[in-house]
Amino acid sequence: MSNNVRPRRIILDLAVTLDGFIEGKNGEVDWCIMDSEMGFINFLNQIDTILYGRKSYDLWGQFTPEIEDTDTEKEIWELVHSKEKYVFSRTQKGTDNKAIFINDNILEEVNKLKNKPGKDIWLYGGASLITTFINLELVDEFRLSVHPVILGEGKPLFIDIKQRLNLKMVNTRTFSSGVVQLIYHLNGN
Repeated sequence: MSNNVRPRRIILDLAVTLDGFIEGKNGEVDWCIMDSEMGFINFLNQIDTILYGRKSYDLWGQFTPEIEDTDTEKEIWELVHSKEKYVFSRTQKGTDNKAIFINDNILEEVNKLKNKPGKDIWLYGGASLITTFINLELVDEFRLSVHPVILGEGKPLFIDIKQRLNLKMVNTRTFSSGVVQLIYHLNGN
């Protein structure tokens, strides 16, 4: 491997409420602010692969925007659907025409992906897949966009984490919408 080629990074990029939830109690994400100032299209252009848990893939992996959605939303979904998709599932096997399914040997399979040539990899979620990746120390970058809302209940971002992870602050950005983006690297990455 030449000196200018680095392994691809796994980036956990997601929205979280001020009280640490990634979804409301009924799975709602209507509190999530999407504004062009946040540069989400730029983020999508730096990745070429998306990792989903099966439930998240079923909900969002083939999502089609409505006709009345904005051109920006349509552009975002077109970019999302242009990426290579891997779905982690204990039950669904093989591939469909949109994704490759991984059932076991997560550490080995993800390290193979990280060492293939390409752009960075987006760990989309859901919560149990995020927990698995954190516990296996597979997340290289945490990009958390903290939204100015408190839900009081819902699905927490971090559950069942088995050990302390020391992170290094890389960047913070504040947007006019009130969203604050925090970017951390796992120490040593």
